[in-house]
Amino acid sequence: MDTVSAKIDTRLYRTEITSASGNILISDEPQQLGGKNLGLNPTELLASSLASCTLITLRMYINRKQWNVEEINIKIDFERDSERNCTSFTRRIEVIGEVDETQRQRLETIANSCPIHKTLTHSIEIKTTLI
Repeated sequence: MDTVSAKIDTRLYRTEITSASGNILISDEPQQLGGKNLGLNPTELLASSLASCTLITLRMYINRKQWNVEEINIKIDFERDSERNCTSFTRRIEVIGEVDETQRQRLETIANSCPIHKTLTHSIEIKTTLI
């Protein structure tokens, strides 16, 4: 089980997030929403989880196959349609290196197999306890 903790004090809306391993990051809201734009907002954090997991999964696979890929870039667009109660991620991946069409198709399959992609495309249960 991966665990993170977070805390917020009276500073609007600065949130300090800490991982079990001790890494810390700051989340905030943009100034136009009352924050100070000190870090990624919650939507950006969600999209960045998908981006980083995809890139790490691809890099692991590429390294295992020993393909000549210097760099992988990704852009994630996140759109929430509250009227339709639908969320959409658009993921665009750029692979810089020597990959043919068969390898590119395989990389797309691997991207769709990253753990965060699987999490977001399957049922999610959130249990809440107020203590």
